[in-house]
Amino acid sequence: MGGLVTSTLVPTLGFAEEVIDLDWEDLLPQDNSSVPEILRGIVQHDNAPLSSQQPTSAQVRTDWNGKVVRIPGYIVPIDYRGTGVVAFILVPYVGACVHVPPPPANQLVLVTTDKPYESVGLFEAVQVTGVFGAASTSTQLADIGYALSADTVEPFKG
Repeated sequence: MGGLVTSTLVPTLGFAEEVIDLDWEDLLPQDNSSVPEILRGIVQHDNAPLSSQQPTSAQVRTDWNGKVVRIPGYIVPIDYRGTGVVAFILVPYVGACVHVPPPPANQLVLVTTDKPYESVGLFEAVQVTGVFGAASTSTQLADIGYALSADTVEPFKG
């Protein structure tokens, strides 16, 4: 497991709970030792294939089902309330699902939040904290392998 485990108070949860910091590699099957360049955020948009075919994912991991996690990524909006995003696909690199073919389902997270997030656009890196789990969902943009009920969505400060 590449993610770090830290104990942190998450104010919106109202109680102290262990928050698990995940990296995108943590969502890949445990027996997968190599990470394709596209999943490391190395995307050459000018040379991206025109095909919108999503690669199949081998499987999802259930290690963090029901756990509070924190994961960085980029927003691909699905639903708004006013001007704020309340449902979005969290993706590992800029342009996924929009400018280049989507990554495998095990590299996509469907995020829902009660508190609308005022996103500044597709190029804004965010950090999402909330209850995580494997959950197969299909949208017009991609098949998604995970879901996260967000307590906080904030700009990623790396």
